[in-house]
Amino acid sequence: MSQPRAALSVDLEFFTHLPAYRGARGVTDRPAVGLGGVTALLDALADADAAGTFFTVGDIADDHPRVVERVADEGHEVASHTHTHQHLSELDGAERREELARSKERLSAVAGEPVTGFRAPSFDLGPDHFGTLSDLGYEYDSSVVPCRSIPGWYGGEFDAERPVPASAVDPTAPDEFVEVPTSVMPRLRLPLTGTWIRFFGVSYTLAGMRLLARRGIAPVLYVHPWELVDLPAVEGVPKRVYVRTGAYMRRAIRRILAEPFEFVTVRDLADSVESNERTPSAGSGRP
Repeated sequence: MSQPRAALSVDLEFFTHLPAYRGARGVTDRPAVGLGGVTALLDALADADAAGTFFTVGDIADDHPRVVERVADEGHEVASHTHTHQHLSELDGAERREELARSKERLSAVAGEPVTGFRAPSFDLGPDHFGTLSDLGYEYDSSVVPCRSIPGWYGGEFDAERPVPASAVDPTAPDEFVEVPTSVMPRLRLPLTGTWIRFFGVSYTLAGMRLLARRGIAPVLYVHPWELVDLPAVEGVPKRVYVRTGAYMRRAIRRILAEPFEFVTVRDLADSVESNERTPSAGSGRP
């Protein structure tokens, strides 16, 4: 009997890319906080014989090209997380296109393969999100979180739980474009990973993965490399950013990868949406 599939994705950004850091009063003189977390993630994926998707901030390819090369060389998918990790809704149309186009071009050049996937920083979508991505040559997005509304964060807009034609969440999306939502806990409707794995513990994430698998839904998880390292104390960065970072998260990742799932790329899940499903939908994923 084949194992159910899951995707462990990585938002490849550094501590200094965080909006919580950029808005803080203090600063750190430690460069590239999170770089060691990339190594920890790659090692854990290799030990588990698992594939992953790294949604990468493009300027990391400028400053640390070998990291992006290693991700690609080890058989993982390189996808885009914008070029400088700015919230798309805060940019004008030309700035959004520049963030998306520059990231795709730079990451494709360094990885040596086409970049076709995208995830927005903080899951923040700009106007005509899917149309703009499609125009620039992207083929799928993973910026939808079907969670309840979390004040000050995100949520409440979408309910798609599995890979679907993007037109199922936005009727104006191009026919062939695909959305691969990140996973939430059934019924509770809070995210399974990111900050939530650190708040609620890895057992919460594992339980959610099993519940989704029973419903025939492949869990789509996400983590950040900076979560796997010891962070510098910076005045003004919220305490929630520091909760269970470092050794706890390194152990948690290995526990997740030890579960009886086949860990595949997000691109693999996007490709599972059959071409005959990629037609405009009369219904929207918006409540």
